Amino acid sequence: MIDSHAVDAVSARGALSAALLNRLRFDDPIHTGSIADRRSADLVELAADALTASSGIATDDDLQITLFLLYACAYGSLDWIDPAWEWNPELLAVRRGIEREFERELRRDVAVGAVPPADAESIAAALFELTAPNPGPSLARYVAKHATLHQVREFVIQRSIYTLREADPHSWAIPRLTGRAKVALVEIQSDEYGGGRPERMHAEIFARTMRGLGLDAHYGGYLDRVPAVTLASQNAMSMFGLNRSLIGAIVGHLAAFEMTSSLPNRSYAEGVRRLGFGDDVAEYFDEHVEADAVHEQIAARDLAGGLGEDRPELIEDIFFGAGACLMLDDRAADHVRAAFEAGESSLRPGGDDA
Repeated sequence: MIDSHAVDAVSARGALSAALLNRLRFDDPIHTGSIADRRSADLVELAADALTASSGIATDDDLQITLFLLYACAYGSLDWIDPAWEWNPELLAVRRGIEREFERELRRDVAVGAVPPADAESIAAALFELTAPNPGPSLARYVAKHATLHQVREFVIQRSIYTLREADPHSWAIPRLTGRAKVALVEIQSDEYGGGRPERMHAEIFARTMRGLGLDAHYGGYLDRVPAVTLASQNAMSMFGLNRSLIGAIVGHLAAFEMTSSLPNRSYAEGVRRLGFGDDVAEYFDEHVEADAVHEQIAARDLAGGLGEDRPELIEDIFFGAGACLMLDDRAADHVRAAFEAGESSLRPGGDDA
């Protein structure tokens, strides 16, 4: 039975997302009649209009929530969406139109530069150089030293859009890889999914952190509060993972993601404990200090390095995916930190305060 509260918890952010939500809520995805057909035609036209009018897809709330909802049709992450929508031709056409322009924008903004030779150690070395820690201001250092309880809760809400489904976007790559790269990805993902123990799944550990902070750990519970800049980071992962042509990008994304995780999570754990919380709330961050220190080596050498060695034509896309990860995650983190430093909320207006 569909939870009507969950359905109502998602609001439109423009004409396109309003039309999509109307279809998902009220139309039959299989037995479409003339009214539904007209709605779908309008949806395609609205998507084209939204793309034309947008000044930047990665910061466009209407386009990013639309793309998120279209990906939710494939994930099953929002259980009120009928599974039959996953392969609806009109929705796929809208998704591909937005993806095409989103990818074009990312390729314009991410400077790949010269790529290393096609051997695993050279690729790994270049990735470690690309992901080296930046000594400047960071959200992680702010959380460690200055964040209030209210701000930590907001930070966790922002993270929940990915982390309550942690590892899922990258898992789309498993059937598309072979050999050394496939083995490396499965090794990483096995840890992410708890190594056979459901209570050790990283998503479940994060849910416990949310509950310990007094937050709702139901997936999508805060979707309306999360801005486009955060959705763009999640949507890029989904786009890379769901499109076979972007296999290099999703591998590069995961490599950069793992290689920039351990040190920030140490700071997040420090901030949580500074506010008086114990191991039950800090556990998620503690887990990633240790796990990702191991994962970064596997991701750089065996996953990205192995893929680049086997398929040199993908090396440029590996570095594109890594660069996109760094750029989008930095934008999202900078948005949150800037809001906190200004004494403002990083979330969209509406709903209960964090």
